[in-house]
Amino acid sequence: MFDITRYSIVKMRITITFVMMIVILGVMSYVRLPKAEDPGFVVRIARVTTWFPGASPERVEQLVTDKIEKAIQEIPELDYIYSESHPGLSLITVNILDQYANMRPIWDSLRRKVERATRELPDGVIGPIVNDEFGDVFGTIVTISGADFSYKDLKDVADELRNEFLYIDEVSKVDIYGAQEERIFVEYQDAKIAELGSSSIQLRDFLQSRNIINPGGTVTSGDERIILEPSGNFESVDELGNTVIAVPGQDQVVYLKDFTDIQRGYLDPPERIVHSTGRPSLALAISMRDGGNISVMGEKINGVVRRMQEVYPIGMDFDVAIFQPAEVDRKVHEFVINLVQSVILVMFTTLVTIGLRTGLIVASLIPLTILLTFSMMIVFDIGVDQISLAALVISLGMLVDNAIVMAESIMTQLSDGKKSIEAAVDSAKELRIPLLTSSLTTALAFLPIYLAESQAGEYTASIFKVVTIALMASWILSLTVIPMLCVYFLKGRGRLIGKTDSPLFQRYRTLLTFLLRHRTVCLVGFVVVFAFAIASFAWVPKAFFPPSDRAMFTVELDLPVGTKIERTDEVLHDVQAFMETQLKANGEREGVTGWVTFIGGFPPRYILNFNPRPIMPESAFMLVNTSSAGIILDMQEKLVAYALEHHPDLRVVAKSIEYGPPIDAPVEVRISGYDIDTLRQFADQTKQEMSKLEDVYNIRDNWGTSSKKLLVHINQPRALRGGITSRDIAISLQTRLSGFETTKYREDDELIPVILRSVADDRDDLDRLESLNVYSQLSNVSLPLKQVADLELVWQPSKIVRRNRLRTITVRANIRPNYTANAAAVAMTPWLNEQEASWPYGYHYEFGGEIETSAKSQDSIFDKVPLAGLFIVLLLIVQFDSFRRPLIIILTIPLGLIGVAVGLLATGAQLGFMVLLGIVSLSGIVVNNAIVLLDRITSERAAGKDPWDAILDAAIKRLRPILLTTVTTIGGLMPLWVGGGELFKPMAITIIFGLFFATALTLGLIPVLYAVFYRVENK
Repeated sequence: MFDITRYSIVKMRITITFVMMIVILGVMSYVRLPKAEDPGFVVRIARVTTWFPGASPERVEQLVTDKIEKAIQEIPELDYIYSESHPGLSLITVNILDQYANMRPIWDSLRRKVERATRELPDGVIGPIVNDEFGDVFGTIVTISGADFSYKDLKDVADELRNEFLYIDEVSKVDIYGAQEERIFVEYQDAKIAELGSSSIQLRDFLQSRNIINPGGTVTSGDERIILEPSGNFESVDELGNTVIAVPGQDQVVYLKDFTDIQRGYLDPPERIVHSTGRPSLALAISMRDGGNISVMGEKINGVVRRMQEVYPIGMDFDVAIFQPAEVDRKVHEFVINLVQSVILVMFTTLVTIGLRTGLIVASLIPLTILLTFSMMIVFDIGVDQISLAALVISLGMLVDNAIVMAESIMTQLSDGKKSIEAAVDSAKELRIPLLTSSLTTALAFLPIYLAESQAGEYTASIFKVVTIALMASWILSLTVIPMLCVYFLKGRGRLIGKTDSPLFQRYRTLLTFLLRHRTVCLVGFVVVFAFAIASFAWVPKAFFPPSDRAMFTVELDLPVGTKIERTDEVLHDVQAFMETQLKANGEREGVTGWVTFIGGFPPRYILNFNPRPIMPESAFMLVNTSSAGIILDMQEKLVAYALEHHPDLRVVAKSIEYGPPIDAPVEVRISGYDIDTLRQFADQTKQEMSKLEDVYNIRDNWGTSSKKLLVHINQPRALRGGITSRDIAISLQTRLSGFETTKYREDDELIPVILRSVADDRDDLDRLESLNVYSQLSNVSLPLKQVADLELVWQPSKIVRRNRLRTITVRANIRPNYTANAAAVAMTPWLNEQEASWPYGYHYEFGGEIETSAKSQDSIFDKVPLAGLFIVLLLIVQFDSFRRPLIIILTIPLGLIGVAVGLLATGAQLGFMVLLGIVSLSGIVVNNAIVLLDRITSERAAGKDPWDAILDAAIKRLRPILLTTVTTIGGLMPLWVGGGELFKPMAITIIFGLFFATALTLGLIPVLYAVFYRVENK
């Protein structure tokens, strides 16, 4: 059998070459590895949008949403459907189960289902349109503004800038937000048209027939074929005004401009408005292509912006509102610093505890393993981000353990008189399987994270990959490079690692002897302490994911449903004026450095865990940059207080950037049923009860208040006698109030719609609505609306929300700092259960928000724990050829929870998903220590020692490696605790405190359990 250890020692030059290759490839790989702030996850969401102009939410729900939902529900990979039926608009969000990663076949199936449902939709429906690129992340947003420039000027510059960005290889998409589409408005007065004996419908038909761009065919002349191009299309706005209109029934003709007002303007009302630090602007959102280098992309984007600033005149401002490359560089730099600090601490600890010469040999494993890990990361397509770098920090202490155990064994055999090569080879033969087993079991402890079918599991999956790669790299180097270095640099010299005559070892022997002789009391004490620790978790605050330390926060602002966008713009002007004067940073104070506001809708997905909402005129969203993360809470409180004081009808939600899967609100209660009024009643009662919780605020629901609707009750007999049809009334109302696209005006390569509508005084005056002339397209007569219809003002739902085709109102709320969503759920559950018992059949409630997402993520990991446990047990049985020893190891795994409880309570850290990952990591380390200790007991007994002495001697000999593993792991995690940010601080605390207590308990409990299981008698 090939002996890799002997070969590495004998062929030293090959081994040195191998080490040099690791160094070179590792450095090159780190430079080339894609870098990001987060590893990301697959966004399994698509949105189906359908327009049904003029329809109420209930009609949209019944005639559009329900039919499409029924078709979508047939998709087997479906998780749930979420739909919103607005006036004239249906929005269906399709969510796919987390277990599926290849989305293209699923989206193709979705399109086929929706296409089939389209045949059942009523006439007048526009769409449906399936957007399966909902997961694209636009991490960089550049704004263009200029006080002396029109929207058209800004749009021309934005188009040029967009083209420049698209020339960058790393850029995938560039979308423009806030651009105002041009329109040509032809406004008329009903009285003037009536004087001419015409109508708006006739005027529309005439303009359509006058403005043509159709070819006239071809004519043959000899051997030539000549194209005929008839004139007729409008070449200018003046030509449109000079259009000759024939007066019905007369020989007289008039010009269009004589009885209409022709204006060139922008879409009215606008769909979306963008402000950059309070100034009207356009925003360009930039998305990076898959596999692109974000740092390179950032440099090129900055170069383009600098060049544009030099080209365009003063007054045209280019601002980078969000710049993900800078944030990625900051995060990666911080974690590299943490990694370097951890490496230094671990190496220093090793040098101090085992001596300079041996310490240098053991410490050399750390940089070599990290560089080899970087080389393998590029092979397995793992990028450099805060998760993968944190995984390296976690594995530092564990990977050193292999080198320590190997060096200890070699030094022990050298002290027994063996030659250096034989000592190294024999040690490798003895330890290769135990070290491989301990490394694999430690890696398998992270397997549930990798297999977890949830976004949170996918977000942290690289921990398993990186830890496994690092441990395997450490194992390979411990069998090759470490023995070679020991042979050529120790040669019997150096401090003996196995020396056990110091006071520390003697005290440990005395304590262990006492525990072995009083094993019953010892086991009962362990059980009592463990039970108390588990019970103490009830006092630990719980939170799914902590907020980011990014110097940015967001603000969601919502006015009552139905508010026009002009009113929303007016309110945001006032809020931004306050920010400019009171919150903006200057030379004397910290504060807000800039912001970008999206009025009428949300921005694009600027980070992966953000779900943008559709365009709504009453909504606005602000991305606010601050001078530091520490002042965010103060800025949020001041901004919210001012907005609510000066605009009581405004709902404001200010949030820090968050990690993990997207959550609309921390506290959510979903109430599902059938009747709208009954659902509203239950939701109002829930909001009233929730308001009694002191630390819960901004309580609202996702349906909003009811909105007004003007019903036009058509008197069919009167309409029939007047020759008026329902279609005539609908077209006349639409032309009068909303305007009607008659034709398109072509200017260069642009087509600008020509909108025919009544003058503003007629459009905005409801009192004149009854006098609206309704034109009959069949009889060419006009009648006032009041002669054929009656008007009634009623209330309707502003929107109807359904989940899995069942009407659902979600009551949402935010929580104050130091309060958790779990605490709110615990407080609300008894009342909700009591209420649900009295609700009619078909009505129920469930928690959403942080509670649901946290439970789903944790369950996804716990579901895979048995599989990982099975693999670990199988490895242990293969290693020890025993059932009792694996059982001993498994019984020691929960010991770490004692220290975890102490650490969380002592530091005030919150129990969340990252703590769960810390517990998983801790389990792997505890298993590793247990394997090392039990393997030594087995070796001592195999050497013929008495079982009692074998237990004591093995524990003494393994005390130093186990303590060194603990000390190096804790030392490596200290920078992650102090400087790893809010995301990794709880995980570091979990491992540090858990490992400290688990090590102390393991060194006592494993020998006791071994004595109990193998019935070793007191000596």
